[in-house]
Amino acid sequence: MGIKVKHHPWNIIQDFWDPDLQEDAEAIFSLGNGKMGHRGNLEEYFSGPTLQGTYIAGVYYPDKTRVGWWKNGYPDYFAKIINAPDWRGVKTTVNGVKLDLAKVKIIDFERVLDMKQGFLSKSFIAELNNGQRLKIHSIRFLSMANDEIGAIKYEITPLNFGADLQIILDIDGDVKNRDANYGEKFWEEVEIDIEPFPYLITRTKKAEFLEKKGKKSPQFYVCNAFDTQIFIDNLQQTVISEFKTQPKYIAQIYNFKLKQNQTLTIYKYVSVTSSVFYKDLEQLRCKAFENLDIALGLGFDELLKQHIQAWDEKWKQSDIVIQGDVAAQQGIRFNIFQLNQTYTGKYKNLNIGPKGFTGEKYGGVTYWDTEAFCLPFYLSTAPREVARNLLIYRYNHLPKAIENAQKLGFSGGAALYPMVTINGEECHNEWEITFEEIHRNGAIAYAIYNYIRYNDEPQYLAQYGLEVLIAISRFWAQRVNWSKPKKKYVILGVTGPNEYENNVNNNWYTNYIATWTLRYTLESINYVKQNFGDDYKRIVQKTNFDEETETLHWRHIIENMYYPYDENLNIILQQEGYLDKEIVPASKIPENQRPINQHWSWDRILRSCYIKQADVIQGLFFFEHEFDLETIARNFYFYEPLTVHESSLSPSIYSIVASKIGDEQKAYELYLRTARLDLDDYNKEVREGLHITSMGGTWMSLTYGFGGMRIKNNRIAFSPFVPQKWQSFSFKINFRNWLLKIYVDKKSVLIDNLSDEPIDLYLYDKPYTIKPHDSLRAKAQHVKHKTQLAFFDK
Repeated sequence: MGIKVKHHPWNIIQDFWDPDLQEDAEAIFSLGNGKMGHRGNLEEYFSGPTLQGTYIAGVYYPDKTRVGWWKNGYPDYFAKIINAPDWRGVKTTVNGVKLDLAKVKIIDFERVLDMKQGFLSKSFIAELNNGQRLKIHSIRFLSMANDEIGAIKYEITPLNFGADLQIILDIDGDVKNRDANYGEKFWEEVEIDIEPFPYLITRTKKAEFLEKKGKKSPQFYVCNAFDTQIFIDNLQQTVISEFKTQPKYIAQIYNFKLKQNQTLTIYKYVSVTSSVFYKDLEQLRCKAFENLDIALGLGFDELLKQHIQAWDEKWKQSDIVIQGDVAAQQGIRFNIFQLNQTYTGKYKNLNIGPKGFTGEKYGGVTYWDTEAFCLPFYLSTAPREVARNLLIYRYNHLPKAIENAQKLGFSGGAALYPMVTINGEECHNEWEITFEEIHRNGAIAYAIYNYIRYNDEPQYLAQYGLEVLIAISRFWAQRVNWSKPKKKYVILGVTGPNEYENNVNNNWYTNYIATWTLRYTLESINYVKQNFGDDYKRIVQKTNFDEETETLHWRHIIENMYYPYDENLNIILQQEGYLDKEIVPASKIPENQRPINQHWSWDRILRSCYIKQADVIQGLFFFEHEFDLETIARNFYFYEPLTVHESSLSPSIYSIVASKIGDEQKAYELYLRTARLDLDDYNKEVREGLHITSMGGTWMSLTYGFGGMRIKNNRIAFSPFVPQKWQSFSFKINFRNWLLKIYVDKKSVLIDNLSDEPIDLYLYDKPYTIKPHDSLRAKAQHVKHKTQLAFFDK
């Protein structure tokens, strides 16, 4: 059944208690602040099903996989952001009996994720076996104002009895990952003490298998320090506590005698620091203590106030307002909230994992999702350096990308960026992904193009971008081969974005993005030569670039690439031989066999025609300016009915393209699916964690889809329409330091220029200039595309 949250514009509300659904709730009620995060685990004892998860950005373990055999080029390990020491415990014993939420009766339960203010609250009445009742209320948050501080306010009131309470406030470093090999634990204790604050310093174990190979194993240190304040009926108490320590564990223990209806309030403050940002133990420890001094001095209310103010600044820029559809409003804000608390852009050494801080799946490390799906959100809703740092992250990893290519037999400075990474090194060892899903290289090249085009910042090419583009283009030039029968260049043995097809030849998207990258690199070389001559000379020398020889080969590839196409249906073929499959629309799959990845064998999936996510359509989205509308529509109506959307990345791209071709009904249907993918658990897997990177696609499906936002002739352009079920929507974007607010209803479009400079833009392909702090109002338009090709019976 899954968690059913109440529809609310700003809150995620669970108003019932079901211990069997706790893992689902833990994912949905996750918190983060860019530097650390955790699942929505309970503070109390809980013996029911749970996936305990606390994560610290950049702290990982190179875990040896269970695969018992390797081939040349296989990565040695799978890097994972590991479950870190858990500081959230506020565990209660009532008259000698543990308050275990899996074993007591829970009444009037409500859990609320307040997205506007960025905190998680919970309230309920616990009825013990003898009828005694306790009222519990808690609030916790991870500070956006100081991203090394977390805080909990925890209130207990005995309603119909006097209670002897024992409260245990702890830090538990004796944790493990659910997916650990054979129950392996990754943490070792370094220091534990109670002065000046209770604290625990742990470090990650060394990966012995790497050490035996003569490779250095990364090792990270983390300090968790905490302190408490105690109030009874709003009067602060001085209470003597006991301390308990055991390996990787420290607890502060309080004993209280409460009268009926007396309220005990506990404030627990924690500071979490890591060696990702501090070079030695002294710094690590001192910074944690300094943070605690700040927290205690400010107090919970002031800490929360500063945290709310920080969130208010984020919402001022990134909020999207939808009138007339609360489910859609809640969905988009949930997506924006999770994106903002997963990545803040403050640190060049951090990136975005597909699950963020919400679960273990995918290891919390970086995929091509960042460049393809997340970058546009940060380009438009955050200061420029936030998106820039995502690109710098890849630039800093260029030497590793060249190493990765060398391991696979490429040479001469060719770079293959990893499918999965945390430090630039490939750490994914499924062969059909590691070796074959090479289109990720194209996504990184496209991100450079997208960033420069959006910000009008060509100097980025000279400083960083061209060096990356040359290395990626060298890879494509070596990855192709000449087919004598076809008299064309081909790319063999790949996996496209559709991962339900492995080891295929001439995946259209891969071939197209390869030649597009070569074209863009050639354009960039000419631009940098003409405008940044000194930088060009530096790059040529650094990369040993032979312009005449290499570019001649690249041009030959561009002019002679093979693209699979079917003349009968007049469609682009996803790959060679795709139509050899039995073509049956996904609507014919019995409901009890969906999702097919949970019911079918991998062999059956690979032999089927079914598409996991946008593949051809992904390319038509990226490069729509190179195709006419009829071509886009024709391919959309062929491939969408065959797509099962079992990748979280799929619905948003199809929704954007549906908007482009004027199919409002399909655009809205797929928008709602992407916006509420996790809240409604479409793929029946939310317990594993949220789909953070696809949330960037959700933002695009509204702004690029319903908003029609594009860049044309070096100007921002809009062609918006309001879905039938909505009254209006509005969003803001920061475009080249112009701040714009776009409001659309059924009758009109209003664009406010909130900046001090005039802006030239397009609205429905007509040019306008909006003066500083002035507005443009025009009649709303929406022309439905006339061509709806029916390839399949309904």
